[in-house]
Amino acid sequence: MNKLIYVIAVLFLFACKSNEKKAATNTDEPPVATVTAHSAAFDASFENVLNRYYALRDALVASDTVAANQATALLIQSADNLKLDELKSIDTNNIIIPTAQTYTGGISSESKGLLGETGIDGKRKAFQMISGNLFDLTRTVRYGKEKVYLLHCPMAFNDAGADWLSSSTEIKNPYFGSKMLTCGTVKDSVVLK
Repeated sequence: MNKLIYVIAVLFLFACKSNEKKAATNTDEPPVATVTAHSAAFDASFENVLNRYYALRDALVASDTVAANQATALLIQSADNLKLDELKSIDTNNIIIPTAQTYTGGISSESKGLLGETGIDGKRKAFQMISGNLFDLTRTVRYGKEKVYLLHCPMAFNDAGADWLSSSTEIKNPYFGSKMLTCGTVKDSVVLK
């Protein structure tokens, strides 16, 4: 009986180790930096991107297209000026910076698309794409100065669902504004402190 328990315990541990190895080789995640301490210049430029994104999110929560356009113009400028060259010391395999450039390019192009939309619904659709790019960028560069939450509204866009970023877990839904202000849940976060 004791031998049977021992064999089961060994098999269980082996199975757990096997699953850990499979989880460690998951290729769905974007490449990430292995060092989380960035230069003050990079942190300041990334914080600028986040703050302008948050201003855009808040404008959409308020259903204010004028404020959304103003925040978007500033977000484009911040994304285009993100100091990615400050990551050279940690990008030893030349993967992080090109990947980050893809995401900043996506933020800029989707933001330009948002500016071209006249109605709030079109702006919110473009915002969804900006949010995805910014969250992936945050994970790629491993921005660790503050915690960034990924929030999710399952009812956005005819129940297709949509995500947005926040520095807190408080739900203020940019996809419905005052119609459904608190619809949403915390889906994920990036914190490296």
